Amino acid sequence: MTDKTDGIRIEDADEEVKAAAPEEDAKAGQAPEEDLTGQEAAEAEEAEATASEAEEDPENKQADESSDAGSGQALEESEPADDAKYLRLLAEFQNYKRRTEKEKTDLYSYANEKIMTELLEVLDNFERALAQEPGEGFKEGMELIFTQLTTVLNKAGLAEITALGEDFDPNVHNAVMAEETDEYESGKVSGVMQKGYTLNGKVIRPTMVKVAN
Repeated sequence: MTDKTDGIRIEDADEEVKAAAPEEDAKAGQAPEEDLTGQEAAEAEEAEATASEAEEDPENKQADESSDAGSGQALEESEPADDAKYLRLLAEFQNYKRRTEKEKTDLYSYANEKIMTELLEVLDNFERALAQEPGEGFKEGMELIFTQLTTVLNKAGLAEITALGEDFDPNVHNAVMAEETDEYESGKVSGVMQKGYTLNGKVIRPTMVKVAN
């Protein structure tokens, strides 16, 4: 009796296991379907978003084209202004160049105006002296005019080079001969044949001298 009952219970358990197996298989089969449905929904949303962007692209493209056109127009408008500014600067530079060249030319042309004006007074005195008959005061008059001329030249920067009794200096002296003399030591300038001058420190004519042996 006991064995039959156990056999029945075992058979019932097997049937319950077999019955539960199809239900689990059905559930297992439904899960991929549910996952597949969710994936398809996501793909559909993505497709809709892409389509929406595609619809918006022409507007964005048109806006970009409008922006580019505006930039090009602004560039075209700025070019004439830049050209005008360049031409104005070029004209100003040319005027400045002509003005400086004229000032330089005037400086060279009239640099000696002051000294010439002072020398005219010396020239007037020479004419007055020559208009007079030679007499006892003629020499004194010439000496006064010579002093006046020297003063004008000294004010302009002219200076006489001292030579007599000085050591011979080839930078300012031009030796034309040597002589035997007891008056000066050897190497000293013993005589001046032509005076030399400097202008503002620069030698413009060396002194022509004789040098003692």
